[in-house]
Amino acid sequence: MSQHPPSTEHRPTRLSCLPYGVGHDQEGVCLEVQMGPYRLLLDCGLNNLEPLLIPSQPPADAIFCSHAHPDHARGLMELHQAFPKLPIYASEVTGQLLSLNWPEKEPFKTEDFCQTLPWGKPIELFKNLTVQLFRAGHLPGAAAILLSYQTPQRVYKLFYTGDFSLSNLQLVEGLSVEGLRGLSPDVLIIEGTYGTTRHPHRRQQEKHLMQRMNECLNRGYSVVMPVPRLGLGQEILKLLRSHHQFTGRDLDIWVDGQVANACDRYLDLLPEFPLSVQNFAKHQPLFWDERICPRLRRLTPQQRGTLGETPCIVLTDDVTALYDEGYLMLGSWIMLVPSAVNEGQTEESPEIVTFRQGHSIHVESYLLAEHSDGRNTTQLIHNLRPQHILFVHGSPLNLTDLTSLEELQNRYQLHLPSAGKLVELPLGDKFIQPAAPSPSSYEGELNELETQITITLPQTILQDPHWRYFADTGLIEARWQGDELVLRGVSQRELLSQSNSERIINDLDCCLTCCHYRGQRCWNSQSPLYGFKVTPEGYCPVFESLNG
Repeated sequence: MSQHPPSTEHRPTRLSCLPYGVGHDQEGVCLEVQMGPYRLLLDCGLNNLEPLLIPSQPPADAIFCSHAHPDHARGLMELHQAFPKLPIYASEVTGQLLSLNWPEKEPFKTEDFCQTLPWGKPIELFKNLTVQLFRAGHLPGAAAILLSYQTPQRVYKLFYTGDFSLSNLQLVEGLSVEGLRGLSPDVLIIEGTYGTTRHPHRRQQEKHLMQRMNECLNRGYSVVMPVPRLGLGQEILKLLRSHHQFTGRDLDIWVDGQVANACDRYLDLLPEFPLSVQNFAKHQPLFWDERICPRLRRLTPQQRGTLGETPCIVLTDDVTALYDEGYLMLGSWIMLVPSAVNEGQTEESPEIVTFRQGHSIHVESYLLAEHSDGRNTTQLIHNLRPQHILFVHGSPLNLTDLTSLEELQNRYQLHLPSAGKLVELPLGDKFIQPAAPSPSSYEGELNELETQITITLPQTILQDPHWRYFADTGLIEARWQGDELVLRGVSQRELLSQSNSERIINDLDCCLTCCHYRGQRCWNSQSPLYGFKVTPEGYCPVFESLNG
């Protein structure tokens, strides 16, 4: 596959990165890296390709697409149309999923658009330049990319994670740290979506989501879930098909919009999925099935007028269509919105706000992370041990949190690139650490009063960008972590979620609405729960209403 790109002889030998988009908010990811004489694009998720289309020559010698999510791939079609001979490389699965980004276009053959690369095998693309793909987790086909440039003096290595997850998801195995040991890249470009945040174990996240959906259905509510067309929706459908709380349940699960088309594409790729998924699919359909409960079907116009007559679940990538067509009017509904960054929708998105204004509906968020958390991000870094680290894909605040970690500052050269600003990546034995961010620790005073304790902090803490989130509602939660007291701001989202949950419970005969429920315990001597701590949604045969 070795090729000779045009006009490389006169380019200076260097190692650098020029970002066109670094994944802040919705700007997408597109990074130009230069390794010796070669210019290479890592992803093209830009909405506006003008910076790449200005020159009459292609903006790079090749493009590598890490995976098929829009914020990494949506600009590829326009770039291909402008420069048809510019090679685009990706994994085979990503090549099959890419067309989902352009559903309005006629189906096209993957080989006419994208050249696929095998897993794990170094491929020489140009003279002295090789590429090697590693499974990154996150999404079927997602790849971490190792680029190696050979000179007479040494080999220069750059490792780009794309979006990654070390945890095994339902439909894709996580990135294997063991498979990367010994790579020793000079430069690591890594996503930092969640900053330093630590998540519960993946299986705990799945358990909490299934429990919440089960509670909603048991209380007579239908559930609507806005999800991206690719990835999260298919993960949730697989969970619903296999989780013990839903297996065999008399329940309709409807899939609307482009999410259904992505499910069809997944079914064409079954041999590429983990063996556990392939074995599951041997015994029952992975998605569409009207015979085995729960029934999983496409939403058709015929069913829209009857949705909600009995509790059901709807997954869609276009919640505005639900609002415009006005068919979620029967029964009571709860909307569960992913809290993930950059993918899916949040409670604050315009589409959700508009929908809530048109319908009396409870909205809650849930965590089913497809990206690595802060703990796994630092674990991967310490296993790769690069000289330079560039953090991309995440809010500036979350990325700043990562560069503020002393365990990283003391060992690596850290960079927070921004669009349009060149980052030079000199290599050598001398460690040159960029200036560290301003200190983030604040000294204060503790005063014990008769009925309360006050903590006084200096006003400079208000200048820290974290303060806006911490002081969002003026409410805080304190807990012990060993000998340290940890303070955490309570967000509006949490208050809204608690309020919605309590409002739902208030409509039911349950412990929260029982006159014997006080201090989280049951005080009815006739109840088998007498004296025990009980959950607000509990119930027993001697229930007595507060409204008596």
